[in-house]
Amino acid sequence: MSILDTLKQLFASSGNNLPIINVEKRFELLGRTGQGSMSKVWRARDRESGKTVCLKILDREKTIAFEKRFAGLKKPSEGDILSQLKHRNIVQTLEHGLTTKKEPYIIMELVDGVGLNFLIETKHKDLEGNRINYLSQFANGIEFMHRAGYLHRDICPRNVMVNKDGMVKIIDLGLAVPYKPDFCKPGNRTGTTMYLAPELLKRTTTDHRVDLFALGVTAYETFTGDMPWERGASQEVMRAIINNAPRDPREHRPDLSAEVTAFLLKAIDREAKQRFQTPGEFRDAIQKLPKQ
Repeated sequence: MSILDTLKQLFASSGNNLPIINVEKRFELLGRTGQGSMSKVWRARDRESGKTVCLKILDREKTIAFEKRFAGLKKPSEGDILSQLKHRNIVQTLEHGLTTKKEPYIIMELVDGVGLNFLIETKHKDLEGNRINYLSQFANGIEFMHRAGYLHRDICPRNVMVNKDGMVKIIDLGLAVPYKPDFCKPGNRTGTTMYLAPELLKRTTTDHRVDLFALGVTAYETFTGDMPWERGASQEVMRAIINNAPRDPREHRPDLSAEVTAFLLKAIDREAKQRFQTPGEFRDAIQKLPKQ
């Protein structure tokens, strides 16, 4: 079977009419906006529409290897999933298919803004008074995903952007899967280490609350500028998350109230049943906190 046939088979949920485009002919690449382990992302002018868009091109071999892990489970591709999620807090997909070089591509709206990770790392002034707003919007996007039947599995500050109007956009669904038992079996530790829920690390059965834990760690970082556990090598971080209680947020920000501290510690409770159980519950609780 050819590589092209393999990709078409893996992305069968898109149907047999996947567009095949010549990137060099169709786009003027204006500059790189990011790169992950499985993709490169460009700011590009679409010569067909005249619009400036975000062009994501996935690594062919890595994509095939990743998708084959779900062989027989009818997993939709990232482009398929994004195309179904029409929500103001999720980046909008305009088109997806394959390039003439047999690489999966996704054309998305261009978000004019910066990552939440940038705001946190630089202690940006835009965080002041907006932490609750940004995290509430993030929860809205995750809530929509869950209701649509998908788990994100890589919730973290670098996978969300804040545009110039203060609107939050979830931008990367490369690890998203359908919220079905076959995709929640023990053994899969996919995601960013510091944001992985203990039940994932223990290789037990998981559910939507792995996204809630990651959102909780993101909230902790957004409020304090630091992490609940010491940074280090992946194995050290994993052991710490499983075995050690998170650090009191007031170690990083002594000015935090008891109310905010209690919220953050509940959001990252190592027992899934003690966490916020839904994005809506998280959002309702954070909106009751004093402006931060």
